[in-house]
Amino acid sequence: MFTAFTQQHCDALLSIRANETKLGQQVLLANPQQTLAENAQLAANAGARFAIIAIAEDVGPRANLGRGGASESFHACMAQFLNLQSNRFLNGNQCAILGQISLATQPDPVSSVDELRQATAELDQLVIDATCHLLKAGLEPIVIGGGHNNAYGLLMAIKAFTGLPVAAVNLDPHSDFRPREGRHSGNGFSYAAANGALDHYHILGLHELKNSESTLEQLSLFGATWHSFQQIWVRRELQLDAALKHIATALNQTQLPVALELDVDAIANMPSSAATFAGIPLLDACQYVHYIAKHCPCTYVHFAEAAPSCHHAGVIAGMRDVGQGLSELIYAYIQGRLARLN
Repeated sequence: MFTAFTQQHCDALLSIRANETKLGQQVLLANPQQTLAENAQLAANAGARFAIIAIAEDVGPRANLGRGGASESFHACMAQFLNLQSNRFLNGNQCAILGQISLATQPDPVSSVDELRQATAELDQLVIDATCHLLKAGLEPIVIGGGHNNAYGLLMAIKAFTGLPVAAVNLDPHSDFRPREGRHSGNGFSYAAANGALDHYHILGLHELKNSESTLEQLSLFGATWHSFQQIWVRRELQLDAALKHIATALNQTQLPVALELDVDAIANMPSSAATFAGIPLLDACQYVHYIAKHCPCTYVHFAEAAPSCHHAGVIAGMRDVGQGLSELIYAYIQGRLARLN
């Protein structure tokens, strides 16, 4: 199901000031009378390069025995992003904010794990279809929210559209390469690999003690590579700049379309289903996004797992932190892509 983000939604979040122009006054918005495919084509015809779209769900994390709340991130993000200034650094008219996709019927809070995993599999097809609509219109998806299970649908859509498998990089303490035991947020990449959509996979910031030995063995058998959280941010064996250069070189050598993935539970104190105090700074996450966006042929960016209600200080603080964090990450991506494309 597609729910358009309309002028009315934008106006409800926008704070207008005299002598200022906000991004919310410049971005392209959706027509509720049109389908997602129609809105995407209209936005492309109007000059948009990027399509911001959300996946409103938390069935994937719940199917992985995690906390809910990942369905709430889009509103938090838009409340901040729309109120940033439109100026010489970013006008906003190259961005279309189209809306959210979701299951028509959401599983209830007491759903069994099997029911949640079935719902996650149903969501996969919605994600594939929606992403293909954006790609066919010539738009570059910026995907917000939902669990990291949605990486599977995004990777499958890129394969369907390009006819090629994907080279992916993922900033994440977890590899999400767990056994294919039914769909959930912990096995999107292993399912994509099994279905031929993932050819090259690198994890940045993999936590050495948050991945089972069997998962690490699966990653090695597949040929995946990683730089661990401890290697860069604890033991300081490698600088982040050097790691990013290495990652970009390897991605480009594949000559495949590139997927840029980020699980916000990699970021210290960011509200998510698996939030951590022992994470990386938001600014390092922004550097990662900008560097890969600028130096690689990215087909999309995906910011997963943000959950405002999981903030330790409550939902209001969570809405603020998620909104600010995601807005900075979006801007880092757009800046990087525009520097590469222009």
